[in-house]
Amino acid sequence: MAAVTAATTVGLFVVAVANADMASAAVGAPPPGFTLTWSDDFTGAANTGVNTGTWKYDTGPGSSFGTGEIETMTNSTANVFQDGAGHLVLRALHSGTNARTGWTSGRIETQAATFGAAPGGVVRMESRIQQPNVTTANGAGYWPAFWMLGAPLRSGTPWPTSGEVDILEDINGRSSVFGTLHCGTNPGGPCNESTGLGSGERACSGCQTGYHNYAVEIDRSTSPEQIRWYLDGNNYFTLPANRVDATTWANAVDHPFFIIYDLAMGGGFPDAFGGGPNASTVSGAQMNIDWVAVYNKGPGSTTPPPTGTNLAQGRPATASSTENGSFPASAAFDGNTGTRWSSAFSDPQWVRVDLGSTHSLSKVTLNWEAAYARAFQIQTSNDGTNWTTIYSTTSGTGGNQTLTVSGSGRYVRMNGTQRATPYGYSLWEFGVYGT
Repeated sequence: MAAVTAATTVGLFVVAVANADMASAAVGAPPPGFTLTWSDDFTGAANTGVNTGTWKYDTGPGSSFGTGEIETMTNSTANVFQDGAGHLVLRALHSGTNARTGWTSGRIETQAATFGAAPGGVVRMESRIQQPNVTTANGAGYWPAFWMLGAPLRSGTPWPTSGEVDILEDINGRSSVFGTLHCGTNPGGPCNESTGLGSGERACSGCQTGYHNYAVEIDRSTSPEQIRWYLDGNNYFTLPANRVDATTWANAVDHPFFIIYDLAMGGGFPDAFGGGPNASTVSGAQMNIDWVAVYNKGPGSTTPPPTGTNLAQGRPATASSTENGSFPASAAFDGNTGTRWSSAFSDPQWVRVDLGSTHSLSKVTLNWEAAYARAFQIQTSNDGTNWTTIYSTTSGTGGNQTLTVSGSGRYVRMNGTQRATPYGYSLWEFGVYGT
């Protein structure tokens, strides 16, 4: 799902159909030698959104992603929902009479969780998915994807130097699968399909009408290191590290990744194979996700998301200041990563939440907008007046942070004492976990 994808078909063969049943299945057992590190099998009630302690919505116009997409991504349950039968659904909807406008769809990514392998280890990311049930006759513009971006992107390393691994992409209802590593310099090179560092297109018979398993393994135990792509357990493409220089590989691969699902409409990749949505493109086709799992073998560098309930979501919140009325304190605790709290452009500033009663706390998550804190403290209080610091840093990185804490209190606040930018403090979400 690169910002620019120059796709070249370098191979085409039929892969045997497996897992074509429509029912929900249990998360796959670890392959031999692996252990299950993290999973989500989407067992929420019908017509509910994703767990925002684990996932964040990427909202806004698709054009903002740099891929030429024409949809608007939303957090509406019309576009992103659990179906009550063990599946997550991303649905693309069209309104109006112009085939190139009026599309909405969904895109989510893991919040604080990142997944990788340390030197000598192997990490495997796998998901059981049904692609949108469209064909080349009625699916022009559909672009489902299961992919990963390098965690360094969230702390300022630019794409594609920070790395991108596409586990599943299909376009225009072709019933196929592309697997790709993107790295190096924009656009996409030297790691992209046209240089032979992607899998090219593989036929995936039945992938529109049934569930199939898509996986990638990043193997840091071999020399050279490898990335391996799998469809229904069959290794269909292997990329060794010596296909690029050592620095490019290390920057793009040797770190954790965060996982993304999205159902785009239009863009550079579909255009390269015949164009985006047209008058024959159907509205309402969907990408169905049964489960996702991460497995590790040997040394790992995976940080699973916090378990349990986000105690802060929906609770009363106040702040020392707001930039303006569009960025209230409550926006940092509403479970919506499309809204945010922003402070005045000065130090110090704080935002706090009232948990309603005293809780023992174990983790705090901060999802920063571009304006983040260089120095801040996480503090607790039982009366809202006297504060105890349970975490402190003078080298905040911004992005998505998961902080291990130990303390208790009814009130929890982020107390910013040094801004990293000329602007205020700005949080998409502030999560609190404990008992």
